[in-house]
Amino acid sequence: MKTPDYQKIYHDMIRLKYPEKAVLCNRILQKSQLGFLDLIHLNTIISGNADKDIITDNQKLKSYNKQAILQILDYQKKHKLNNSQLGRHFNLSRNTVAKWKKFFI
Repeated sequence: MKTPDYQKIYHDMIRLKYPEKAVLCNRILQKSQLGFLDLIHLNTIISGNADKDIITDNQKLKSYNKQAILQILDYQKKHKLNNSQLGRHFNLSRNTVAKWKKFFI
C-alpha cells in the first residue's frame, strides 16, 4: 500500500492556507522523512486551540498502525509518563493505552 506524501501535503497546506505559521513548521518540514510524532506536532501547530467538539469528533476518526503505537509507547517510556498522562498528551483514553501495552509489550 502506497503511503501519502505528508511532506508535500503539509507544505502545500501551510503555503496556501496558513502562511503565517510557515516559520513554526519549517524545522519539521525540512526533515527527510516525517514520522508519526512529527505529523501530530504539525497538526497541533496548524490547528492551534480548536474547539473541543471538533477535537472530539476528529479523535473518533483516528486510527493507529503498529509503528505509530510503538512510537507512542516508546514516548511514554522515554518521558516516564503514566497511562493517564500519555493519554492527555496524545488525546487518547488511558484504557486504550493500557490495551496497547497488553497487546504490544
